[in-house]
Amino acid sequence: MSKQEEMKTLSLLGNQEVPYIFDYSPEVLESFQNRHQDNDYFIKFNCPEFTSLCPITGQPDFATIYLSYIPDKLCVESKSLKLYLFSYRNHGDFHENCINTIGKDLINLLKPRYLEVWGKFTPRGGISIDPYYNYGRPDSKYEEIANYRLMNHDLYPETIDNR
Repeated sequence: MSKQEEMKTLSLLGNQEVPYIFDYSPEVLESFQNRHQDNDYFIKFNCPEFTSLCPITGQPDFATIYLSYIPDKLCVESKSLKLYLFSYRNHGDFHENCINTIGKDLINLLKPRYLEVWGKFTPRGGISIDPYYNYGRPDSKYEEIANYRLMNHDLYPETIDNR
């Protein structure tokens, strides 16, 4: 597939008139062909400006979202990911649900070999919540990696200095 053909399916990148959607909108996600399907590699996004709303109080919740995946045939287009995460701005949901939904939406879009989403939410009421979601393609080495990383992902908690 040529670069021009590949870019034809992307409607958001370079478009200056993209509307910003303020409530959960998975349909904004776009993908493009992975040109390196012959090898495993990680793609990582650090998203330090994630916001959503508490479903009970309506108060804002802030987080850094760490998203990593090993692509198969498709990669997520970064502007669409940004707009997708932005669509949570007025969405009322618990932290755990936001992180699980983000992971499942990306699995539905990309069908990756491996994917993980870690939300590090700023404290409210003296407690921070850091839900972690991961996925490995069933019946493959990626499923084994997912199981291992799930059990060991937070054995060495970092020094929290960004909250």
